[in-house]
Amino acid sequence: MDPNLSQLLVESAVKIAIFFFVVMTAVAYMTLVERRVSAWIQDRQGPNRVGPFGLLQPLADGIKFLFKEEITPPHVYRPVYLLAPLLIFVPALVTFSVIPIGPAVELYGRMVRLQIADVDNGVLVILALSAMGVYGVALAGWSSNSKYSLMGGLRSSAQLISYELAMGLSIVGVLMAAGSLRLNDIIERQAEHGWNILWQFPGFLIFLTAAFAETNRLPFDLPEADTELVAGYHTEYSGMRFSMFYMAEYVNMITASALATTLYCGGYHVPGLYRLGLPPLVAALVQVLAFCVKVGFFLFVYVWVRWTLPRFRYDQLMNLGWKVLLPTALVHILWVSFVVLMDWS
Repeated sequence: MDPNLSQLLVESAVKIAIFFFVVMTAVAYMTLVERRVSAWIQDRQGPNRVGPFGLLQPLADGIKFLFKEEITPPHVYRPVYLLAPLLIFVPALVTFSVIPIGPAVELYGRMVRLQIADVDNGVLVILALSAMGVYGVALAGWSSNSKYSLMGGLRSSAQLISYELAMGLSIVGVLMAAGSLRLNDIIERQAEHGWNILWQFPGFLIFLTAAFAETNRLPFDLPEADTELVAGYHTEYSGMRFSMFYMAEYVNMITASALATTLYCGGYHVPGLYRLGLPPLVAALVQVLAFCVKVGFFLFVYVWVRWTLPRFRYDQLMNLGWKVLLPTALVHILWVSFVVLMDWS
């Protein structure tokens, strides 16, 4: 085997293992953050018994799910019923692979990108993979042979169609400004001309709102509305299959937060960092930390909004997507076109 190819395979395997460990650890502790923040908002204590400050609570929850009995109802269509959780969970994990969390660094004589896959059309890859999650939701609802599950799957499909369009149009302004679909080029453009959130704030708000709807989080959790549909598309699931739906939701939250950071908040860029004259490796670590802080802020916003705003009615959900976000996104594209044209001229 070619030595360069073997080194590339080893490098990719190490990256995948590290990214998987970091993302899954973040998923585990986001469950703790969600419960603690909701407790603070409601003037409660939250989990604080398992380990110091409740830090081992995610481990206890994972062990509990691992040992719970897997119940497969007799009325389900078994092949699709068992496949649906994977169709939601796997695309959610793969989506994160094209997002850069830091600049290229030199390790052992090789330039290593802090990114699993640096592809030229990274934005399209993310949009394509994020849209695949709805297949798992719809198939979980259909294969369960339950009216509650089926209604949740149909709601999720309609919601995705309504908000995927607005999300895609909100990103068009970023792509026009950068002149590229490559995420590293978008970050470099923001490092030179300022973060996109400063002059594309309407597009940022549209993207953030659509991201809430894409991840089925309050106030857009109509596909699993507890008061109406019991638990929606995962009503008939239990044990680890049930937990995979929740893990996929948190992975999607992390990916959406990382994408918002990359597209609108400069990604791993830290203004004025290179003026400090830090060694390249130290500067890269600072940038990775800055990226994590930005992502953590968006994750906090996810939790904050969930425990602050009530759920929309379904007609309000549809009206917001088609009558507010879509026209606003089109106007925003015209605004960005004008600014880019004036900049080029």
